[in-house]
Amino acid sequence: MTSRKRKELDPAILTRMERLESTIIDYTEARSAIRTGFDDQEKIQDRRAQIMKRFRASQADWDDYHWQLKHRLTTVDALMKIIPLSTEDRLAVNRVAGQFRFAISPYYASLIDPANIDCPIRLQSVPSESELLPDGDLDPMDEAGSSPVPGVTRRYPDRLIIKVTNQCGMYCRFCQRRRLIGETDHHVAQSVLTGALAYIRQHQEIRDVLLTGGDALMLSDEQLDRLLCELRQIEHVEIIRIGSRTPVTLPQRITPDLVQILKKYQPLYVNTHFNSPAEITPESKQACERLADAGIPLGNQMVLLNGVNNRPMVVRKLNHELLKMRVKPYYIFHAKQVRGTSRFWVRLEEGLEIMESLRGYTSGMAIPTYIVNGTGGLGKTPLLPNYLLYIGREKAVFRNWEGQIFEIENKVRPNHRSAR
Repeated sequence: MTSRKRKELDPAILTRMERLESTIIDYTEARSAIRTGFDDQEKIQDRRAQIMKRFRASQADWDDYHWQLKHRLTTVDALMKIIPLSTEDRLAVNRVAGQFRFAISPYYASLIDPANIDCPIRLQSVPSESELLPDGDLDPMDEAGSSPVPGVTRRYPDRLIIKVTNQCGMYCRFCQRRRLIGETDHHVAQSVLTGALAYIRQHQEIRDVLLTGGDALMLSDEQLDRLLCELRQIEHVEIIRIGSRTPVTLPQRITPDLVQILKKYQPLYVNTHFNSPAEITPESKQACERLADAGIPLGNQMVLLNGVNNRPMVVRKLNHELLKMRVKPYYIFHAKQVRGTSRFWVRLEEGLEIMESLRGYTSGMAIPTYIVNGTGGLGKTPLLPNYLLYIGREKAVFRNWEGQIFEIENKVRPNHRSAR
């Protein structure tokens, strides 16, 4: 705002505008230091060239998700050719891999900054000695106890999950289903899918089905087409959702052919899983935009992870970048207390601080719901900062995002009847 226009404004409005501008200075100063994959493209391209050279790969190879899957880094020797590892780190990776295997797509590995041991990409993908700590439970959500038939998890009245595979483009070190990864990749047997579909047909209250895994998009185009076709033929199934981290870790999977298959089965939603602005790259953007251009709504489910994204400015930057790719920030999940993931755990206060830093400071579109999963399969519980201070028969008292207190009437006028 120019000095002349400021002088012409009512002093009260001018004071208000100056106060509003002051509330965002901290973010405008911090955001340039929060790097995205776009910001680091030159370095990423150099690392990509080195990886391609080691694998003697062409650009066509790199762009083929089958090639990416076949050449995932699954041993410490392969990993050492991409990032430097100390003797201690090498021993730790081998020890962890004996219990929880790892696999990193060459694409995702190219995003790792080898000079930064706290790189958010590295933290999510490279095994750490801390994974051997005994804290936590292998199945804290008791999925086994919420499974009416093999392959199905049901916790709610009108929806359920079908776990269709244990395969992912990259095995996240905080994964809630690490117990299912095993030693080899495999999709569930056709008999399991047949049983799951039969269960859905028998329960007409099921209107929403989520395909997950592993990563549901690890199924082949033909397998997905067949499964989606069968689901869409069940009259009471209104919504199909797919949970996939491939736009983040294996964006080459989002091919035009795949998109055309998904497009046939609307209404279909895809929830993906960006955790860091460093994961926002030209490739991930193209993957998301292909889906969005086909009319497929996209949501993001971020897990709150210590050292990766447990800072308010990082989450705000991530959510802004997601919206630019037409991905709606949907959930922030409080990290589940899965055995071997304690390095990522944060306190609830940190999540509430992040939510407090979003409301009012950015658009509602950029504000997800903060979720805690009830242990033992008790489902999702939302958490919010306390904006309602008092509610009584006559009035309710609130505070707004700036901490200002206001109240509204909380009663029905005598000449109005309550709606029945």
